[in-house]
Amino acid sequence: MVPSLLATAGGLLLLFSFSSAGQYCPTTCGVADYRWKYKEDVTRDLDHLQRELENIANLTHGAEIKIDYMKDSAVSAQKSSPQDSFYKKSSNILEDVLRFEKTIIAQEQQIYELQNLISSNERRMLELKQISMQLQQKCQEPCQDEVEIKPIAGTDCQDIANKGATSSGLYYVKPPKAPEQFLVYCEIDNFGRGFTVLQRRRDGSVDFNKNWIQYKEGFGYLSPDDTTEFWLGNEKMHLLTTSTTMPIVLRIEMKRAKVGSEDDQYRLTYGYYLSGDAGDAFDGYDFGDDPSDKVYTMHNGMQFSTFDRDNDRYDGNCAQQDGSGWWMNRCHAAHLNGKYYQGGRYTEKDAGEYGFDNGIIWVTWHNRWYSLKETTMKIIPLSRITAGGQQAGVKQFGGLGDA
Repeated sequence: MVPSLLATAGGLLLLFSFSSAGQYCPTTCGVADYRWKYKEDVTRDLDHLQRELENIANLTHGAEIKIDYMKDSAVSAQKSSPQDSFYKKSSNILEDVLRFEKTIIAQEQQIYELQNLISSNERRMLELKQISMQLQQKCQEPCQDEVEIKPIAGTDCQDIANKGATSSGLYYVKPPKAPEQFLVYCEIDNFGRGFTVLQRRRDGSVDFNKNWIQYKEGFGYLSPDDTTEFWLGNEKMHLLTTSTTMPIVLRIEMKRAKVGSEDDQYRLTYGYYLSGDAGDAFDGYDFGDDPSDKVYTMHNGMQFSTFDRDNDRYDGNCAQQDGSGWWMNRCHAAHLNGKYYQGGRYTEKDAGEYGFDNGIIWVTWHNRWYSLKETTMKIIPLSRITAGGQQAGVKQFGGLGDA
């Protein structure tokens, strides 16, 4: 029997065959002879096998290197494959497109706003052109170097009307106790009555938050066409009301009034209430806040107060908190020098720091949160009130515009 051994290595079929040493039990020398007989073949085969094994080992190592290279190449290819690069570039392009779209939308919005601004500016330019044309036409008229002042003078506007003046305008007056004449606006009506205007509010163009000296001397602007705002001055009011009986006229309300001297802080005193449908706010008003409201808000006998000269009966300074000078009590029910509110109605929040009713107030006609749009204070001798009939004359006084 010849046993054999088959083995494979590196794809090679190796055959090992062994023949029987004999039918006898070999001696040591027999075994040695047997070995020496096959040693050369076996050694040759073993050398061949060794070389093949080395080749196999080399091939295996090369395969491992190749595999590692392929793995690295695969990872590298995965990282920088054309498809992946395409996706990345596509993604970047999409992001750029979105960003550009947002930029375009923002720019379109800016363009829309600029177009609106251009339209607004064009409208404004058209308005300015029209104004420019009007001014150009006006400038073509001969310039008037001086304000027209009427030639007639007198002790007051009624005296001027008695002397033949028939039109309203600027006149010089000199009351008996005045050291010199001064300019006033005279309102002369069809009945021949001459009203001397003490105060005019029209549009809020003049700030009435002034100090004591300014209220004493007067401020604002007198105009021949009676289109401006002014306060004639406490000293002039004192001179005009001292020498004769001069009712003070407020819209269609009249009181026989007098303004005292500066030594008495221009105290306001008045007698009876003659007529009117605006109510008698000078007599005080019950606001419902305190039982003494009416007493605390009446103005008869009150001295004049400004933010720098506090003559009221309040612990604080009414003129300061209300922002203008007036004959304050604690503080007022009538205040025609108050802050001008264009819309008329206002609130505590609008009133600012103090939050009090600081508008142009006449509470017996409108409440404390309504600021009158136009006011006039004017005086006339008592003897002229009933000219043309008492009620007829009263109804034509005018002065305070409706809301």
